[in-house]
Amino acid sequence: MTTPQFPAEQNEHGEFVRQESRFRDRVSRDGSTGFPAEAGRYHLYVSLACPWAHRTILARRLKRLEDVIGMTVVDPIRDERGWAFRPEPDPVEGFRFLAEAYARSDPTFAGRVTVPVLWDTRTGRIVNNESADILRMLGTEFEAFADTAVDLYPAAARAEIDALAETIYDSVNNGVYRAGFATTQRAYERAIEALFATLTELDRRLATRRYLVGAHPTEADWRLFTTLIRFDPVYAVHFKCCLRRIADHPHLYPYLRDLYQIDGVAGTVDFDHIKRHYYLTHERLNPSRIVPVGPEQDLTAPHGRERLGASR
Repeated sequence: MTTPQFPAEQNEHGEFVRQESRFRDRVSRDGSTGFPAEAGRYHLYVSLACPWAHRTILARRLKRLEDVIGMTVVDPIRDERGWAFRPEPDPVEGFRFLAEAYARSDPTFAGRVTVPVLWDTRTGRIVNNESADILRMLGTEFEAFADTAVDLYPAAARAEIDALAETIYDSVNNGVYRAGFATTQRAYERAIEALFATLTELDRRLATRRYLVGAHPTEADWRLFTTLIRFDPVYAVHFKCCLRRIADHPHLYPYLRDLYQIDGVAGTVDFDHIKRHYYLTHERLNPSRIVPVGPEQDLTAPHGRERLGASR
């Protein structure tokens, strides 16, 4: 068994087992959770490289919450000290490293510091560091300040969205990491089998419908998008997820372009941050620290999916 990238998150079978998120408090529109939705109170700490943080960046952008919730982007290069604010400190709290926010919120925290983080400027502590929770909160709890024409979690489709989210998380979002951070051949192959079986299933689903659920993009689509957009430039090479590219799927690739071309979405995608982060910070996987120049892809090319509706 090879030395793992994150030893504390590896089991005896060589499988990557992601740590649980430490902070799980919730913002609520009625304030019943102790964290009421308010303009100017909360701040997002994110990485443009990270797919988990990216889903919250997208929710903030699509719901037009930029003037309601502030956001600070960490440097894409993460070393042994963790996510850093460079060249200047964090403008909200003066942090040099995101680890300082974790230490202030819980001095006993000893896990891996992750993004995204939803910070409460009033109490000076982390509210939540679970991307799924933050995505949901931004999509539902800030409606008094948001663009209500965009519904990321429509009531009539919530059960379907939740079921898809679980599948997408297990074998796709986290599946690429389970493949990339596997330290045995069997652990790697199990992750790859599940990953590409699910991608094939999703590709079939998208043959007859424009989006995963309903006639408009929902939370389910954006959960998938942040992995798809990184797949060919990073996961296919860096994480050895090379059975097929997304570009080789007849429906997933046009679907990816369709989502990318929605107003505001392309501005949340930073391939420089994405590629430098993965190829320069996982020294176990890429000891040469060489960043690939490819692949060439035209995400602005016509996708032809306008003809599809919400049919099953």
